Amino acid sequence: MHIPIFGNGDINSPEKALEYRNKYGVDGIMIGRASIGYPWFFNEVKHFMKTGTHLTPPGVKERVQAAKDHLTMSVNWKGEGLGIAEMKRHYTNYFKGISHFKEHRLKLVTSNDLTEIMDLLTMLEENAGDFEFSL
Repeated sequence: MHIPIFGNGDINSPEKALEYRNKYGVDGIMIGRASIGYPWFFNEVKHFMKTGTHLTPPGVKERVQAAKDHLTMSVNWKGEGLGIAEMKRHYTNYFKGISHFKEHRLKLVTSNDLTEIMDLLTMLEENAGDFEFSL
């Protein structure tokens, strides 16, 4: 009988996922916090495990689109008030590492108007070239 063993605990980089597989022989990896606000992490880990190379991180446009999709799904599922309120904690993660983003993040987390938030996200998407990553 084979019982699958899964690695768990602060898997926060593709290298650490590969280390768990190689060092402990696990059948799978459980990913948690590293994916919050960064859903691309799963593909990055899979790619790294196959090739040993890193994928290019998502740009501002991809991040904005993910935030828009997440907000839309949140509002559809929980209603406008709760959906907007629960999304506020995710903006920091979606836009982590983007220099000079504080002003925009403050607008995102203080607004309770869906149209205003979507308009701000659209403006960010249209002006994506103005932002640089400081990672």
